[in-house]
Amino acid sequence: MPRYHYQAIEVATGRQRAGVMDGPQAEAVMNALKARGLAPTKLELQADAAKPAVKRSRFTLTLGRPVSPQQLAVFTRQLAMLTRAGVPLVRALEILGRQERNPAFRPVLEDLIEGIRGGGTFSDGLRRHPRIFDRLYVNMVRAGESGGVLEAVLARLAQFLEQGVQVRGRLKAAMTYPAIIVVVASAIVLGLITFVVPRFEAIFAGTLKGQALPALTQFVLGVSRLLKEQTLLVGGFAVGVWLLIGLAARTEPGGRWLDRWKLRVPLLGEVLLKAAVARFARTFGTLLASGVPMLQALAIARDTAGNTHIAAAIQAVHDRVKEGDGIAGPLRATRIFPDMAPSMIEVGEETGALPEMLGRVADSYDEEVDRTVAALTTLIEPLMIVLMAVMVGTIVIALFLPIIRIVQSLG
Repeated sequence: MPRYHYQAIEVATGRQRAGVMDGPQAEAVMNALKARGLAPTKLELQADAAKPAVKRSRFTLTLGRPVSPQQLAVFTRQLAMLTRAGVPLVRALEILGRQERNPAFRPVLEDLIEGIRGGGTFSDGLRRHPRIFDRLYVNMVRAGESGGVLEAVLARLAQFLEQGVQVRGRLKAAMTYPAIIVVVASAIVLGLITFVVPRFEAIFAGTLKGQALPALTQFVLGVSRLLKEQTLLVGGFAVGVWLLIGLAARTEPGGRWLDRWKLRVPLLGEVLLKAAVARFARTFGTLLASGVPMLQALAIARDTAGNTHIAAAIQAVHDRVKEGDGIAGPLRATRIFPDMAPSMIEVGEETGALPEMLGRVADSYDEEVDRTVAALTTLIEPLMIVLMAVMVGTIVIALFLPIIRIVQSLG
């Protein structure tokens, strides 16, 4: 019989539990856990259960992310519309599967259909594809199934995904022009140093007959020789530094240090913090509105925070809430979240409209992120132009100083 490893929360005490349980399928194990007074937060089939593992292997061959966030948002919106119109879930998945153009997503939909027909739940099928459906998605669907409001939860989930796509789209659009300026400026400077400067070096060597060049000219010529003669060394060093940072970020101490450093960078740290607060508020509020228990919703929001420093703060809030405290007080005590967020959440707790207030917090900070990014963009554009002018001007001056000396000697 298949064996499942589970993580759950005791409904009575709020304590986290973990262990293994045998069962014919995931749904039976979940029902057994619920009968024991446990709310499952994670359920995984152990590696020795060969049959499901073989079935999932066909999806692990796809490199990168099989389905983009925009495609997932469109799929969820269409599924919500079909189920709300009274179309059975299996029939709705069949309709979407026939019109799906993504070759990596079509077999996933087929697997979901087979799982439901075999007696499993929709959330069980989603859990088998964590590269496409994250914990937030799975737990919201499970809450909708438990409460009999899957159609409403899918609509809410589609709105959540669409808002995330819109925010990322606005950020990308705002950073496109500065990125183009950086690329063009780098190409111009690199072209001058690697193609134009060496020609002037040959002229200086033949005309000045060994005379000492100005210090600025020597510096520019040295950089030019380094980039031209040691291209592989310079490129390898840059790639090595990049890989070293990436490997360090994957370690627990390195990841914590990097995430903390990101939040402390002037201007950029403020943007990242506001974006993280908006993501936490929207995720937490959406889960609560979908019927997910508060402790479980905090655990999911912690895992999807995207920053270990902020995740640690959410974990501290989770522990305080488990002891019987509210949300606003522990959130304020972390001294990471801006003051407005705990204040608005406190109002939501007092009025009994916490999910709605969390949505307002998310909207407010999303707007602040948009305004801050727009202000930074308007600031970055002239700074990049000035920086490019300074770099090009420095190269030009370095080349003209020896020319002036040559002209004076000829005179």
